[in-house]
Amino acid sequence: MATQTKPIDLYFWPTPNGFKVSIYLEELDIPYSVHPINIGKGDQFKPEFLAFSPNNRMPAIIDPEGPDGQSISVFESGAILQYLGRKFGAFYPADERGRVRTEEWLMWQMGGFGPMLGQNHHFNTYAPEEVPYAKKRYTDETHRLYGVLNKQLDGKDYITGDYSIADMACIGWARGWERQQMDIKEFPNVGRWIDTMMARPAVERGLAVGAEWRKPMSDDDKKVLFNQRAK
Repeated sequence: MATQTKPIDLYFWPTPNGFKVSIYLEELDIPYSVHPINIGKGDQFKPEFLAFSPNNRMPAIIDPEGPDGQSISVFESGAILQYLGRKFGAFYPADERGRVRTEEWLMWQMGGFGPMLGQNHHFNTYAPEEVPYAKKRYTDETHRLYGVLNKQLDGKDYITGDYSIADMACIGWARGWERQQMDIKEFPNVGRWIDTMMARPAVERGLAVGAEWRKPMSDDDKKVLFNQRAK
């Protein structure tokens, strides 16, 4: 495994997407520095952040020891996991078949499990008015996705068999099953996997990063976050 002497800079807020990277860095047990990007206050719109994360989303990283020893920035959580996996050779298979399996489930999370559960959170928790169609639409899709994951985990400790970046990508979202209006008893394999994941010390540490910053969102915070504009 590659060594890391200078800390990786992690631009982060304690959300399911942010936790993907904090968990991986904790699993690697390498030095990293956390830079808070308060998405309720508009930090994601600051020019200095947009310079290396142009989609105004966190997480992002800057690795001072990138390719050929030169600094590199990476935005998008899935791309960060893949970059770290290639660099450190951990939790990301080197063989092509294993890598394809891991990437399939990483993309499943990036394209479905994250976005759909995010919409579920929004309409069931944050929307300023009741939108019954949207609540049903995203709750039903969440239920379908949990079913897909439950089937995949049948007979497996982890999503692809071995612990990987796919598991790290999913756990921050899956542990919110209750607020997503799911009954985890319907998905026993997912429930067992959540328990397995939460028992990993590095997962526990990764999910604790930035815990002191989490507070109920104010109306002003919601305007910034959901209207996608700086205050």
